Amino acid sequence: MVAVMIQGTGSNVGKSMLVAGLCRAATRRGLSVAPFKPQNMSNNAAVTADGGEIGRAQALQARACGLEPHTDMNPVLLKPETDRGAQVILQGSAIGRAEARDYQGLKPRLLGGVLDSFARLSAAHDLVIVEGAGSPAEVNLRPRDIANMGFARAAGVPVVLAGDIDRGGVIAQIVGTQAVIDAGDAAMIRGFLVNKFRGDPRLFDDGYRMIEARTGWRGFGVVPWFADAHRLPAEDAVDLRASGGAGLHVVCLTLSRIANFDDLDPLAAEPGLRLTMLTPGQAIPGDAGLVIVPGTKSTLGDLAFLRAQGWDIDLAAHYRRGGHVLGICGGYQMLGRMIDDPSGADGVAGQVAGLGLLDVTTVMAPDKRLTRVTGTALGQPVSGYEIHMGRTDGPDCARPFAHVPDPDGAISADGRVTGSYLHGLFSDDAFRAAFLARLGAASRPGFEAGVDAALDDLADHLEAHLDVAALLAVAR
Repeated sequence: MVAVMIQGTGSNVGKSMLVAGLCRAATRRGLSVAPFKPQNMSNNAAVTADGGEIGRAQALQARACGLEPHTDMNPVLLKPETDRGAQVILQGSAIGRAEARDYQGLKPRLLGGVLDSFARLSAAHDLVIVEGAGSPAEVNLRPRDIANMGFARAAGVPVVLAGDIDRGGVIAQIVGTQAVIDAGDAAMIRGFLVNKFRGDPRLFDDGYRMIEARTGWRGFGVVPWFADAHRLPAEDAVDLRASGGAGLHVVCLTLSRIANFDDLDPLAAEPGLRLTMLTPGQAIPGDAGLVIVPGTKSTLGDLAFLRAQGWDIDLAAHYRRGGHVLGICGGYQMLGRMIDDPSGADGVAGQVAGLGLLDVTTVMAPDKRLTRVTGTALGQPVSGYEIHMGRTDGPDCARPFAHVPDPDGAISADGRVTGSYLHGLFSDDAFRAAFLARLGAASRPGFEAGVDAALDDLADHLEAHLDVAALLAVAR
């Protein structure tokens, strides 16, 4: 087993991006590399070649390694459905729902799956680069931890601790982590790095030496802020970004359980349009040309949330003004006349009226469709994936949005309201250009090539500011 684990002093310190960059850097050294995250919590999921689902961050890291995503790369995925409960995915398949308190009891079972997946990856590759979750300093969660030191100790994987200087207090973050974890966990840490520095990194020389002196750990470097991070898919909804282009104004409703929101990344990269992520309490602006109702982990819950913001009224007014509407996955289901959930698969059993912008009805069912698809839409090649519960039918389905190869989605009689189950559709340059042309906007090709170029630039950035060779040597 040859592996190294990047843990963080907190959430959103840049672990996912650091692992992606290290994966690309190690792969360029001629190594067979795989990413691994024992436990992830995200509604941004990718469908894998083996028919399961993992966090989108691990799919990006697999891409950095030149690999197809596999369920072993993220054996435990938690998909929040409420503030206290989540769907639990084990090695790609849903095994049920759990409240936060009950989830702790599942962890011994889940650790077995985590270690099995890690063993398979380790046997198949020269190097596994592991990403932690949250922080090892959350010592109240340590007794049954499978995401940080619980995994590192069980699998014998050495750790490098990453701190985030952008949020301030990085000395306390790193020194404080050592102070609160037990001696056995601290012994797993081989060193630290400082991430997201703005300005001249030499200004932190004294602080860097202080961390080394206080902890006894070696430093692997200070990573300046990576300005091109926006070219890579965001992992967390808190990272959703708008774009400041001119032209067509595209508005996306930021639902409370928004899922698979990297569908929007190709639009955010377009200079010929302006993308606004509409936050709760904001009205849909009158100059919007296209409103997107995105995917969600809780269609019925977020339909109620949408109405609570008054967005149902705004959508109706937007449509009356001649605007266009696109619903993706759960957003597509919301656009119909009715959502019927006879078994309570999405919450409480019963029927709920939809927004009525499409003449379709959705019937929810416990079975989840997980598949990658290719086909055509608007006369152009399109590819993506489906990840949803429920089946949608009705008169507007006679005008399907795509053929992948079966008919997908629905288009209203006037052509201004579209629904589709297809995620990732905007990544295809030709389709994106055709879609935007219908709205009077031009498109710039090369989105996918831009992601790969950004991964190379990220690897170059880490090579310039970290002792990557020494960090990778920790794995040995």
